[in-house]
Amino acid sequence: MQTSSRPLRSPRSRRRRLITTLSIALTTVLVLTGAGIAIAYHTITSNIVRSDFTLPLVDDVAPDPGEQNILIMGMDSRVDQNGQPLPDEIYEALHAGTADDGGYNANVLMLLHIPEDRSQTVGISIPRDDYVELAGAPLGITHSKIKEAYGLAMQERMNELVGDETLSEEEVYQAARSAGRQAQIETVSHFLGDVRIDHFVEMTMGGFAYISQAVAPITVCLNQATEDAYSGADFVAGVQELDAAQAMSFVRQRRDTGVDGPYLTDLDRSRRQQAFLASLAHELSQRSTLTNPKTVSALVDVTQNHVALDTDFNVLEFLRIALEASKSGARFVTLPILEFDMIDGASVNTVDIDEVQGVVAAILAGTYFTEQEDGTAAEADQDQELAPEPELTPEPEDTAPLAQPEPPAPGFAVVGTWDEPIFAGALPCVN
Repeated sequence: MQTSSRPLRSPRSRRRRLITTLSIALTTVLVLTGAGIAIAYHTITSNIVRSDFTLPLVDDVAPDPGEQNILIMGMDSRVDQNGQPLPDEIYEALHAGTADDGGYNANVLMLLHIPEDRSQTVGISIPRDDYVELAGAPLGITHSKIKEAYGLAMQERMNELVGDETLSEEEVYQAARSAGRQAQIETVSHFLGDVRIDHFVEMTMGGFAYISQAVAPITVCLNQATEDAYSGADFVAGVQELDAAQAMSFVRQRRDTGVDGPYLTDLDRSRRQQAFLASLAHELSQRSTLTNPKTVSALVDVTQNHVALDTDFNVLEFLRIALEASKSGARFVTLPILEFDMIDGASVNTVDIDEVQGVVAAILAGTYFTEQEDGTAAEADQDQELAPEPELTPEPEDTAPLAQPEPPAPGFAVVGTWDEPIFAGALPCVN
């Protein structure tokens, strides 16, 4: 194994963040009333793609566990849930090629943990390039990036079903997608310590583009001006409003190709996505976007063509649980990595499996943030005891005072690195 020259320190593993990472498409029914709820619910649930999954290594699977663990998967595919190409204007907005580009990687993986008492909801973000063991070793591959479990298992199932004249092309495709979901969910569960996963929500890249179109403009804030020829990003520093195409560039940027721009990595792209979701949630709470019939219709269309759920996922019940949980707010944790490495010619994140599973176990046990707060307080006390008394030197009369950094815009808070927390009460200014 060849280690790259850019080691990455293991981040502080306890973080608070504002974001309640729920499927935006599903929340549209919250703004409807009376018969409207029934119509929208029937429309969504009667046409949405669904599939089953099992967790053979998990013993405590219960019909109604009280708490909820929901895996959210954002796909890299440039097609809809039925494998059909997207309109040309969506590909132009994505800056990501055509239907022939991309694959079936789960580029966004997040486990949403909602405790039984609906307090302290936590989103556990899993870096997509973590090098892990793949459930079932699809296509004979035992270890790879965690995001690749889906696509490898899907291709394996496709290969098995080739020539089966009893199935239509659509049935073969959906059977392969189902196999991909099974492998991805099982891989995540095992990586996190054989945790129980109750449901999944899967969304395509096109779905995110349609959501951006429906709710634009979105307000974001950047610490530095940046540009990127690959994603199409070209942003000034500070607060700005983005249209749908700019929003897609904002959340996809993971490098700067300019002269004096910031150094960005894939982890900064995750931070961009978090900042976008935080701004999106803020804007939806400030204006009547979801009461616009055209917007609601567009978002319902997203659920039909770009979202997949497990067979037992009850949309209205989930919305009720999510509404209860939102009253207590949410925290967001990005799982720690050791460093960026090269394995078999691929750039990956190496991880300490014991540390990762320890973090997850503490979150599920409800002790995670208490331990963090106690540890922070102890460190602060120790630093105070060891710190020497400062030497006060009068400033010469002819020396100008040091320039102070400009404060962030009202309502925003500067977040300088990808692993800093995003706190409630202010929107983030990110790199």
